[in-house]
Amino acid sequence: MIKREAYMKRIRPFLNNDLIKVLTGIRRSGKSVMLDLIKDELLVSGVDSSQFISINFENMSNAHLCTSRELHDEIIRRASEMKGRVYLFFDEIQEVDAWEKCINSFRVELDCDIYITGSNAKLLSGELATYLAGRYVEFVIYPFSFAEFIELYHTVFPDASLQQCFNRYLIAGGMPYLSNLRYDDTASRQYLRDLFNSVELKDIVKRNNIRDVDMLERIIAYITSNIGTTFSSTSISKYLKSEGRSVSPETVLNYIRACTDAFLFYQVKRQDLQGRKILTVNEKYYVADHGIREAVFGGNRKDINLVLENIVYMELLRRGYTVTIGKAGSQEIDFVCEDRGNRLYIQVAYLLASEDTVQREFGVYNHIRDNFPKYVVTLDEFDMSRDGIRHRNIRDFLLEEKWD
Repeated sequence: MIKREAYMKRIRPFLNNDLIKVLTGIRRSGKSVMLDLIKDELLVSGVDSSQFISINFENMSNAHLCTSRELHDEIIRRASEMKGRVYLFFDEIQEVDAWEKCINSFRVELDCDIYITGSNAKLLSGELATYLAGRYVEFVIYPFSFAEFIELYHTVFPDASLQQCFNRYLIAGGMPYLSNLRYDDTASRQYLRDLFNSVELKDIVKRNNIRDVDMLERIIAYITSNIGTTFSSTSISKYLKSEGRSVSPETVLNYIRACTDAFLFYQVKRQDLQGRKILTVNEKYYVADHGIREAVFGGNRKDINLVLENIVYMELLRRGYTVTIGKAGSQEIDFVCEDRGNRLYIQVAYLLASEDTVQREFGVYNHIRDNFPKYVVTLDEFDMSRDGIRHRNIRDFLLEEKWD
């Protein structure tokens, strides 16, 4: 178990206060482990483990607690037998009917510190969530970064070089459990396929009452094949029609929304950098874990330029950036990244194999007149920085603590 200090740094200031701590993210991204790390911190601070109540609602032995009334009565009963503050840890809380009422009631009735996890982005939206308005803080937990992957990969293969680590990361992705399988290729693929099926069935089909599963799978396959490519719901609708399946753009949008709610995909909007406005058509999508893409659909090596983009995008989210695609004149910059008034521009490519490629990748910045940092990130080993634009090898870029 690695410490995931980047997350703990953000969570630590909220330990032992009355705000509800909500950890969200795709299934198996490490939310349960984060709860264990939080418990460790609390134990070090002097809290006794007898003050903890932990329930995983995907465990069948807790099925009787999946209504707000049953859960409420059980926790109140157990808390009444405990001394001091009660620390509540609820894993996959979305399995509990009307859970917000219950959690809010604990906040009012008990001297407690509450931590919950969930695998749906809509966990804190909707009518019931008004019970918790202003009373929670949310942290999205993503699959492993490259730095985290290296730390765990070296526990299995201590002599692996940086390049060997990255080559494996490119195919395996960052799902934490893969280290338990010693990154065995066949076992890893099977695990990631099963994980994908679980996300599809439990978090997309079941939660959204989707009946046309074949249509959903076709849309997922289309998006996964076209990560990092601009397209619209209308273009997907036309594509599916050519494949003999008729579906409206609105239905496509609903299915995509169900996938983003389950954290399978992330949507990136386009921004007109000259007009300073967000464009409403032709977004891009990236997959939460590129290892799932390889295991289920294949092609990570063939589409390496798109997968590198995906890896960089997910790293930007981990570091807290708000990300858009930048439109400057007739050209597009892969990522415009903002964080508390600071801005960063990033262009991602496979290799700068010719002068034409160099001119294209660096030339996208010709229309950008500000002094914020501008990067071109590739797999090249040699530094080709020019005109104030920084060129980085992607491995080094991902491992830099700070970009400025």
